[in-house]
Formats: sequence, structure tokens, C-alpha cells
Amino acid sequence: MQAKTPEQSKTIMTDLVLPSETNPLNNLFGGELLARMDRCASIAARRHSRRIVVTASVNHVAFNRSVPLGSVVTVEAKVSRAFKTSMEVFIDVWIEDRESGLRDKANEAIYTFVAVDETGRPTTVPEINPETELEQQRYAAALRRKQLSLVLAGKMKPNEATELKALFS
Repeated sequence: MQAKTPEQSKTIMTDLVLPSETNPLNNLFGGELLARMDRCASIAARRHSRRIVVTASVNHVAFNRSVPLGSVVTVEAKVSRAFKTSMEVFIDVWIEDRESGLRDKANEAIYTFVAVDETGRPTTVPEINPETELEQQRYAAALRRKQLSLVLAGKMKPNEATELKALFS
């Protein structure tokens, strides 16, 4: 299986925030944003693996800015690291200024997907070769996040978490 770059999985979804998607403060519902991020990230994971993918976990979500009614919202997702059958996908959410057209980062998230075959069994995925400095940072941090998650879930002993030894020593 040939390794791929994060850029090969890049998925961009742009949409408008409509009244039916907003809360009483006229901001996009958090759940609506989560659904948009899940769809975008799942496409990125599928592009990387060329398999059916299922959401395994939502590892991190930061709602840093509200997204007002009428905003143009862009969700960008790329696979940041691939493990044996799972992929970490990093998601950036941008709001476009109505007048200037400039984009500001509003939110971010990290989801994990597992590639499965037609019977629902996990299947291997290609490795990732990060190219840019940001991709390399996200790639390196993904292993720390995975090990921390496994330690917290009791699936890995702290002394086995090679990337986290400094935290547990």
C-alpha cells in the first residue's frame, strides 16, 4: 500500500448559515457544526483510505468563536496521521468576513475514523507522509494524543506510552 500525503485527503466544504440552523442568539447550533465537521472529515478519511469509514471518536472540539446567521462557513479536513486501521483527521473551521472576504479561524476539531471492509471489519490504511511544517507538527502530536487516549481508557499502561513518558515519570 503506497503512502499518501495529507493534501491528497484534503476536503473543503463551504456553506451558508441559515435561520433554521441557528439558536436563539442567531448563531449556528454547535451540533450542526459538529455534523458538518463529521461529514467533511469522513470524506477526507475515505479519500485517504479508499474504504468505508466510521467515526470512532471525537477527540477534541474547540468552539472558539460563534458562527453568526448568514455567515459563509468553510470546513477543511485532512488526515493528519494514519495508524494500522484508524486515521486521525484534523478539522479547521473558517468564517469569511462578509465585506472584506478575509477568513478567520473560528473553530477546530480532531476526529478519529476507522476504515472498514464490506462486512464492517477494520481494514488497513495507507501511511501518511506529512509535507508541510504544520502537517509534520500535527502528525507528531497525533501519536501523543493516541497514546494519552489509550492510557486514559486503561488500554495502555503509562510506562508503555513512549511519547508520554515525560508526563508519567
